Amino acid sequence: MHPTFLLRLEAAVALALALLVYRHGGASWWWFAAGLLAPDLSMLGYLGGNTVGAWCYNLAHTYTLPFSLAAVAWLTGSSGLVPLAAVWCSHIALDRTLGYGLKLTTGFHHTHLGAIGRQARDRR
Repeated sequence: MHPTFLLRLEAAVALALALLVYRHGGASWWWFAAGLLAPDLSMLGYLGGNTVGAWCYNLAHTYTLPFSLAAVAWLTGSSGLVPLAAVWCSHIALDRTLGYGLKLTTGFHHTHLGAIGRQARDRR
């Protein structure tokens, strides 16, 4: 099996787990829908060029911050933060399942999972 397939499969499992955590938290699915694309606001960093854009995008698209948020929620008993962390993880996992990886500084279409967009289609 190709490693990219395994990474995308892993992301699909992470998405399923994040959805279960969200469901268990009992928050509104309307909030889930409203927040699902919020991490993509980090793409605005590309207004500052590829390096700044990749840094901003990657910061919002790694599990480090939502897992840290979940840990803070657990340690402080702030159960209201858990759905936010679950939505954030869901976004990251959905992106990775679809093949959208962390960005390289060489351009938005270059990711750790390979090329995306027109560049990927042209290579097929």
